[in-house]
Amino acid sequence: MLPLQNTNIVAIATPSGAGAIGIIRISGPEAIAITQQIFKGKKLAGQATHTLHFGHIVLPKYQTLALSAIPAEGIIDEVVLSIFKGPKSYTGDDTIEISCHGSSYILQRVLQLLIESGAQLASPGAFTQRAFLNGKMDLTQAEAVADLIASSHKAAHDIAMHQMRGGFSKALQVLRDELIHFAALIELELDFSQEDVAFADRSALIQLLEKLEQHIQPIIQSFQYGNVIKAGIPVAIVGKPNAGKSTLLNALLQEDRAIVSTIAGTTRDTIEEVFTIEGIPFRLIDTAGLRDTEDVIEKIGIEKAKEKMEQARIILYLIDAQEPIHETVFHDIQQYLRTDIPFLICLTKLDLISADKLATWSEYLSSKQLRAIAFAAKTGEQLTQVQDALRAYAQSFAGDANELIVTNERHHEALINALAALRDIKSGLAQELTGDLLSLDIRRCLYAIGSITGSIQHDKDILGAIFGKFCIGK
Repeated sequence: MLPLQNTNIVAIATPSGAGAIGIIRISGPEAIAITQQIFKGKKLAGQATHTLHFGHIVLPKYQTLALSAIPAEGIIDEVVLSIFKGPKSYTGDDTIEISCHGSSYILQRVLQLLIESGAQLASPGAFTQRAFLNGKMDLTQAEAVADLIASSHKAAHDIAMHQMRGGFSKALQVLRDELIHFAALIELELDFSQEDVAFADRSALIQLLEKLEQHIQPIIQSFQYGNVIKAGIPVAIVGKPNAGKSTLLNALLQEDRAIVSTIAGTTRDTIEEVFTIEGIPFRLIDTAGLRDTEDVIEKIGIEKAKEKMEQARIILYLIDAQEPIHETVFHDIQQYLRTDIPFLICLTKLDLISADKLATWSEYLSSKQLRAIAFAAKTGEQLTQVQDALRAYAQSFAGDANELIVTNERHHEALINALAALRDIKSGLAQELTGDLLSLDIRRCLYAIGSITGSIQHDKDILGAIFGKFCIGK
């Protein structure tokens, strides 16, 4: 639900739970006057923007008394107020942040006093939504705020920061401005249709359309990378029972996350955990051992393992190096071998085999044009080979933080619509359609691009859905 822009919104801006400091944020045309009703200290109205002020939160009925005369129950806390006067504030309206002690009682009490004094409890994302409505940022920057808050690793942080600083918006605006110029000329032609005058250079329009297409296509393609950045690169750890899959997961995570035993079929469901290399998150997926079984539950686990292999971007195929070297090993590998993604054969339990056995394994796999790494996850011997392989993939996969990378499904869909409209315009030009028909597709393209940045009028429900994903207090 969209808050009225002339209301005064308030919320706790710090996470729930006790802490040293808690912050309550209030913003609106009367934010300073409302805060003054419960603040005993300096007169806030005459203070400069971006200044700090020490004082006390006091019940309104004791405001006229000297601080020393106020009973203990009348003083809620000692606080520091930060004043940000509009339009030089995050929201564009007068904003005050109250830094008090992080007791949940104090925070809730101060919040309630502000509501009783005339403020309205903010909905999720209300402060950023107001910043958007007041023209402090466009829609892509506003959505990047939520992504920045949610970023849990460097790659996600870099993408969100680049978008929040307007990198995505600026690039789209340049493209949109050029298309608007031609749209205006096409519209002008319509006004002089009877004179048969051409204002828009068709050849220049074709060049522009090709330029726009070349810009938009890579951004659309970046969505796959952006999506992985959010969720993590899926790495399926697969192999027969007791190949050391759960041991490898635990070793990489450096914690006992998965149960390890000598009993075949211990892992029956997938276990997923994330760890980061070079700022890129990898989602490790420990799977059930691949084998023929009559156990109904284990069968389900094996089917899930195969599903995860299909979804994976990297597969670590583990082989217990103690096993006899036989053609069935190659047959098993062939069942699951993929050439479209990195498929790394891993010989495990290196600590339990001789150097001769390892050499024989290497010779056998080489004869099948297969390469393998060998390690002992239990002892950590040569385990860095796995980490190095993932690191190399991370480096090849990582994009430039300054590149335009789409991580938002809404943006991705709008760009696809814009590209479709561009191609329809090109097709229309090739068929020598009249300006009025071309104008329809140009407007459709402009609408799609404008819907990303919010330069068109958005439906209230759409804005509510976008900002409803934010945390309360932001």
